[in-house]
Amino acid sequence: MKKYPWWKAVMDYGLSFLAILILLPLFFILFLVSSLDTGFPGIFKQQRIGRFGNIFVIYKFRTYHRKYHTKSCIGIWMRKTKLDELPQLFNILKGDMSLVGPRPDISGYYDILEGNDRLVLELKPGLTSEAGIKFRNEEEILNKQIDSLKYNDEIIFPEKVKMNLEYYKHLSLKKDAQILLRTFFVLRK
Repeated sequence: MKKYPWWKAVMDYGLSFLAILILLPLFFILFLVSSLDTGFPGIFKQQRIGRFGNIFVIYKFRTYHRKYHTKSCIGIWMRKTKLDELPQLFNILKGDMSLVGPRPDISGYYDILEGNDRLVLELKPGLTSEAGIKFRNEEEILNKQIDSLKYNDEIIFPEKVKMNLEYYKHLSLKKDAQILLRTFFVLRK
């Protein structure tokens, strides 16, 4: 097991704290909009698999109507712009997540990896990753498939594991900075 790099902790806590301070008015507005649109409170919480396979609770702005279980128009926009993911900055401050690392998944994926693939679990899940950038439109990709679950399990998830293992093997401050910059520019499109 690799020791978690000190530079990663400094970057995670420093940048997430700064981002929360700067974005606090936006958090308040998105919370209100989400609450009015989907029901109070406008925060979605779900258990996800974290570092070492431990379970943690992830936070997002809710994008589905509580009553109807359908995406709202505002929710669709928030998901497309990834603004629904902003509350995960608090997950980073709590130490459950990192700015860069494998995107956190539900039980039944990362927690059942075997052999060398389990090295992915030595990383904290991240707000962004190379796999997250590549599959940023995953929902659209899956909606086009006849059997979306099979496609995810046989095509997308194995590719994510492969990409996350490469990230693990080449973990560096430079790599994290590149991924953060790529994420910023991809989201601006």
